[in-house]
Amino acid sequence: MPATVQEIETLLVDIPTIRPHKLSMTTMGCQTMMILRLTDSDGLVGIGEATTIGGLSYGPQSPEGIKSAIDHYLGPLLKGQNCDDINGICLRLNSAVKGNSFAKSAIETALWDLKGKRLNQPLHALWGGAVNSHLPVLWTLASGDTARDIDEAKSLISAGRHNCFKLKIGARSLTADVSHVAAIKAALGDDISVRVDVNQAWDASTAAKGMQMLQDAGIDLVEQPTPAKERAALAQLCSRFVIPILADEAIEDSLDAFSLAAAGFCGAFALKIAKAGGPQQALKVAAVARSAGIGLYGGTMLEGSIGTAAALHAWATLGPLQWGTEMFGPLLMKDDIVTEPLRYHNFGVSLPTGPGLGIELDQDKLAFYRRND
Repeated sequence: MPATVQEIETLLVDIPTIRPHKLSMTTMGCQTMMILRLTDSDGLVGIGEATTIGGLSYGPQSPEGIKSAIDHYLGPLLKGQNCDDINGICLRLNSAVKGNSFAKSAIETALWDLKGKRLNQPLHALWGGAVNSHLPVLWTLASGDTARDIDEAKSLISAGRHNCFKLKIGARSLTADVSHVAAIKAALGDDISVRVDVNQAWDASTAAKGMQMLQDAGIDLVEQPTPAKERAALAQLCSRFVIPILADEAIEDSLDAFSLAAAGFCGAFALKIAKAGGPQQALKVAAVARSAGIGLYGGTMLEGSIGTAAALHAWATLGPLQWGTEMFGPLLMKDDIVTEPLRYHNFGVSLPTGPGLGIELDQDKLAFYRRND
């Protein structure tokens, strides 16, 4: 008899960040993770995670809403289902529940974790095998203070932890933002990659001016300068400037990716398992990008170790990513809820090697940081 889904548990976990994390729309001082545990009829437990940035300030899904969607809508559809029928379960969920990609990503991750544990294989082996066992990881400088960001970057370079940096801009005036970015780039030098993330804060005309200024300052990449739905603006900016554009909020799934590529976009795509609806859905976005000659970047929703591990297993199957990854979420938090944290070293992170995700929950830490309902 195949193992079936028996128990579904969701819980919210709140962990403070190591410093305020400033974005164009909010400043984070705490990260909330929605953790999912699926128990099958053999007693095996698969885990998944759904995490957003800044509650509802970043997007339309929140940890509380994700938990509710699983508890009341998606969870009941899972009960009694064959755990190995992951494609069938995903079709069932998509047919019955619209949207809610973050919740579906947590479920898909937990199902794959179960399958990997049952077969005693890491997730990347189930998806064709890892091409890379160590992936580069950048760090986001988001204090908003120029001198502090420079000191932080130099310290991380010296420690061998990061040699590529992203700056969150868009909350201040264009002149102030570019001055901040240019000063950091000048201080770090030509050998260090510096990118910016505008988080949709600019209109098309501001973006045109800002792109030129950032290009002149030696910045390598500009992430989502204009609002998500203004895909034509992204394609037009790509045709006007040498500096590449990274599309993030403008794409969620493979259909979005195809539409943007068809519109003439030629930059790079930020892959995120949560917005795509799961690891396998994110790999479909990557397939569209590769077919269209668009670069790849392993993105994050600032997940903890569970969501980060799931993404790493997926990214590891893709071969070299032109723009690396930003899978630093666990490093932004003051603590972790897994028994063995991911290993960050040599300007990147090692791929977990154990069965499934290759990580296990620390039950004491989970109990300590769990939000009381």
